[in-house]
Amino acid sequence: MITIDKIQKLADEKLAEGTNFIVDIAVKTGNKIIVLLDNDKGVSIGDCVAMSRHIESHLDRESDDFELNVMSPGLSEPFKILRQYKKNIGKYVDIVTKEGKKLSGKLLKAEESGIELETKIKETIAGKKGKQLIINNIKLTFNQIKETKIVISF
Repeated sequence: MITIDKIQKLADEKLAEGTNFIVDIAVKTGNKIIVLLDNDKGVSIGDCVAMSRHIESHLDRESDDFELNVMSPGLSEPFKILRQYKKNIGKYVDIVTKEGKKLSGKLLKAEESGIELETKIKETIAGKKGKQLIINNIKLTFNQIKETKIVISF
């Protein structure tokens, strides 16, 4: 039987050679293995191919039939690990909190305790004409965050 631990161990062997990191590993029914691979500077197709070949060469198709997919997390995929937050400092993200509140802003900081987000909203302030731009820095722990995704802009 193919387990996540076995795939993680094989992936770690290959990761020791470079700067890639694992975002997630899943083994679904029918031994469908999914490995999400990333890099602080962007993962290449060659990186995915090399990881796939390494893992596949250490698995036995005679004892376990499997399907292996090694890919980078898509831009529409939510962040899963701290290193993804660190990689995207300075970029704009959309966050949904566990209470259902939606926040958008620039990711300023990411550390073990949580993140800091700079948000900008226009609000009407008593005694002033028109709406004023209000900049807030919001700190969130990872326990408060349901989902974080990168904002795609052109």
